[in-house]
Order: sequence, then C-alpha cells, then structure tokens
Amino acid sequence: MKSNNNQTKEERAKLLQSYISRLSKGEDLESVRKDFVENFHSVDAVEIAQAEQKLIAQGAKVSDVQRLCDVHSALFHGATREEQIAKAEAAVMESIEKKGQEILEIGHPMQVFKKENSYIEALVVEAKNVLSEKSKISYEKLLMQVEALSAVSIHYARKGDLIYPLLNKKYGFPGPASVMWGVDDEIRDELNDLGKAKLDDSAFITRLNQVLDRINEMIYKENNILFPLCLKNFEEEDWIRIYYDMAAYDSLLPDGYPVWDKAEANRKELSTMGGRLARDLENPKELSESGRIRLGSGHMTAHEIYSVLNTIPMELTFVDKDNTNRFFSNECSIFKRPDMAIGRDVFSCHPPKIEARVRQVIQLLREGVQDSVDVWIEKNSRPVLIRYIAVRDDLGEYQGVLETVQDMEFARKYFEGKRDA
Repeated sequence: MKSNNNQTKEERAKLLQSYISRLSKGEDLESVRKDFVENFHSVDAVEIAQAEQKLIAQGAKVSDVQRLCDVHSALFHGATREEQIAKAEAAVMESIEKKGQEILEIGHPMQVFKKENSYIEALVVEAKNVLSEKSKISYEKLLMQVEALSAVSIHYARKGDLIYPLLNKKYGFPGPASVMWGVDDEIRDELNDLGKAKLDDSAFITRLNQVLDRINEMIYKENNILFPLCLKNFEEEDWIRIYYDMAAYDSLLPDGYPVWDKAEANRKELSTMGGRLARDLENPKELSESGRIRLGSGHMTAHEIYSVLNTIPMELTFVDKDNTNRFFSNECSIFKRPDMAIGRDVFSCHPPKIEARVRQVIQLLREGVQDSVDVWIEKNSRPVLIRYIAVRDDLGEYQGVLETVQDMEFARKYFEGKRDA
C-alpha cells in the first residue's frame, strides 16, 4: 500500500470509508485504530473533517461516522502520556502559527475550553482511582463521581451552541456538528442514566468505565481535531462574539470566566442586540426608527414592543417561515440562546438526535395539521412546558413558529397546596 504521503485525498477518503464499513460490520475498534494510525499519522486534521463531511453528504450514516470519530483521537495518541500531550500542544501551536498571530490570550474562549478539558480530565482520573481501589468498591463514592462528571454537560452545551453552528454555517464544516454533537449527547445521557442506576446493577462498573473512556476520547478529539479546526478558520471577531455570549453560561472553572481584555475593549462596537452589531445601531436600545407602529388594536413604538415581549414571564423564540431564528426574548433562564444564533436556521441549533423531531413539529404547524404542539419535560427536577405555536396572519398564511418555554413549578405547588388544604 502507498504511504500516506503519496496517497491522494480521494484515496484517503476511500480508506476512511473502508474503516466505517469495517466498524459497522463489528470489527474490533483497536484493529481499525491500528490501521488508522498507520495511514493517517501525518494527515492534517482538517482534511479528515472534510472527508467526514463528504461521506455524510454522500449518504453515510451519521451513527457510523460517529464510530469512526472514536478512532480520530488515535491520530494524536503517542505511546506515552507525555507524547500525547506534546503532540496535542504541537497541533494547537501549529494552528496558531498558520493563523499568523498569538490568539490564546487570557480569557480567549479557546483558552477557557482547553482549561475546562483539563478540569474534566482530572474528574475522570478521580473516578478511575475510585474504580481501581483494592478494597471493596464504594458505589456511594462512584455516584458522587458521576454527579461531579455531569458538569461536562455545561461544557458540551456551550460547545453545541457557540462552536458547532458557527463552524457549520459560516465555515462549511457540518461534520463536527453532525458527528461530535451526537457523541456529546450520548455521553450526557449515559451519565444521567448512571446517576439513576441501582447500586447493585452488575453492569454499572462496566458502563462507567466505558463512559469515562468516551469522555477522555472527546477531550482528545476537541484538543486535537475540533479546536485546531476552529483556530485555523474562525476570525478574531468570531471569538470576541463567542466571549460575549459565554457569560450567559455556567463555567466549570472555580473562578469563573477570566476577562479577555481585547474583547472588553471592543464591547461597545462588537456586542450584539437582536443579531445586529452595536456599531450598526445608532441607539442599541432601539430596534427600528423612532415613531409608532400601527397595530390592529392600537400603536406602540418598537422599543415598547421589545420591552413588552421581554416582560412576558416565559422564554419566547420566533422562527420565521424560512425556518430562520429571528427573535429571542431576554427571559432565558431555562435554555440558553446565544445571540449569535439569530439569522441562522433553527435546525443547526439543535443536536442531531432531536433535529428530526423539530422538523416534524414545524411541518405539522406549517401544513395546518395542528396549531400548536406541547412538550412537557423535567428540568432540574422542575416541570417545564414547551409549546410550539403556529403564527399565521389575518389571511391564515403561515408566518413562522413561536416557541414558549415556561417553568410550571408554581402550578405544581399551587395544586399540591389545594390538595393539602
């Protein structure tokens, strides 16, 4: 077989396809990993992402490509831990040099993501240590470790909202969103299930070991594939806007988010409102020209309308008839909605496992099969009602979807009080 240096991109893409086929047929992951390292050890991570993207476009199952994603980290795995770290650092530094500027300043979003990965890695080590104790394993200790590890959801959620859609829509790399986002969700779901598992479940130890390995693999994939890809492509203004949006999310770091001086110096010009840069608004508090807008039952200024929408005690999202995010209210305590998502299609803002359901709901509303769809979930042990409502004009023409999200804990407490009275 040709060495990887002499292979064409097409030949390497065929190799990747063959790996997917082998994995889907049940071949051992380690044997595929061995071939992967041999044939791709000097191939740019960006090329691998592009090849993945092409495979998905050609009809490869996302679930199969996700399995291939588990092999990616082998590209940077050395024989020792020191070699692994050295190769990971070299990949990031190479990306920075190609960009032609030092961008990992204190407070830079990528610096935060990488520090959080170090924190997550330490949690994995702690859990592994508990599993390796020579005395009888304490399931109580393990459950505490699972609870601590559930913090990865914060990291994954911010990555899903701020990194994947930008990489997908602006820079044309849908592969990471399609593949890695799905793996993120699988890890979160497994940690959630383990947190509720019975302590005498014989499969508990095996499942915990497996999810710990998957978390470590995701750290490698981020540090060695996803992050270098972003560093090579994102513009400085992208990172600054990510920095502004990150403040609405929890941080895994003990001291919270560090300040990025460069971003703070540009806040007046680069902060956004309603998806528009502050520099493009004469007055950021006004969303349109001054004056009153005639409505069916009166008239209000644009600022008054905006203020009323933000006063309604629920989270509001409007998606227009072209499936594009157009408005978020400021009442966003249940689900984070980064301002960067304004102007993007709604499907790119949802993980792959629920995208099909979102499309189905919107189609039902668009076609008039239903005027609204209710979804009840439990968030942080509190009942939450998500209602999707078809928006139609006076002629009945579909204009889009209004999503309302409301914490219903007050209603549960009210009716429980009525029963106890």
